[in-house]
Amino acid sequence: MNNKYAIAKLNNLSQEEFTAVLGKIWEETPEIAEKAWQDKPFENLEALYQAMLAVVNQMSEAKQVALIKAHPDLGSKTKMAEASVQEQAGIGLDRLSKSEYQRFQFLNQAYKDKFGFPFIVAVKHHTKESILEAFETRLNNTQEREKQQALTEISKIARLRLDSLID
Repeated sequence: MNNKYAIAKLNNLSQEEFTAVLGKIWEETPEIAEKAWQDKPFENLEALYQAMLAVVNQMSEAKQVALIKAHPDLGSKTKMAEASVQEQAGIGLDRLSKSEYQRFQFLNQAYKDKFGFPFIVAVKHHTKESILEAFETRLNNTQEREKQQALTEISKIARLRLDSLID
């Protein structure tokens, strides 16, 4: 993701090219970019982001849950999207001590057992410690509140990814 794109350039891409460039913004869900393309031309980055958010908000509940489930567990050693690898490494989740790793795994599992999807947080806004605090707090949420919180966090992640990709 070293290449930065100008909005004008994105506006001139075919749907296929647009989706190839922006399809990874929303973890494993390129159809968000594919559908947002229909709203072009975009005046600016914010207009593009809002078009993508509208697509997410119009998705069925099942598709929203699938979007949430596309995200990796925090601090895990499983295969994940390159953007997720970089984001987690940025705050040291790739270098957890054995006890930290075990705590993340325990909380990931407790969270998935309760809600049926992985714990999502925009890690660039956090430290390891604040993520662990968020885990503890959010485990007390209702299913619906936590689904909405996960979508809010995913939207923050998408915005950060867009910011890094677009001039």
